[in-house]
Amino acid sequence: MWDFIAALGLVFAIEGILFAAVPNLAKDALRSAAETPVDRMRLIGIGSAVLGVVLVWLVRGGV
Repeated sequence: MWDFIAALGLVFAIEGILFAAVPNLAKDALRSAAETPVDRMRLIGIGSAVLGVVLVWLVRGGV
């Protein structure tokens, strides 16, 4: 559970740095996401989730 909270904190930190460092790029990315079709967003979300799980599994000694 503590690993999950630490990972969540890292996500917030990275997003905060992104919005602070390049706010115009972040706004463009949010605008682009809002215009993306739902089906494509769902596929991107599933792909990102699978990639994240695989990366964590590899880092934690899965192989």
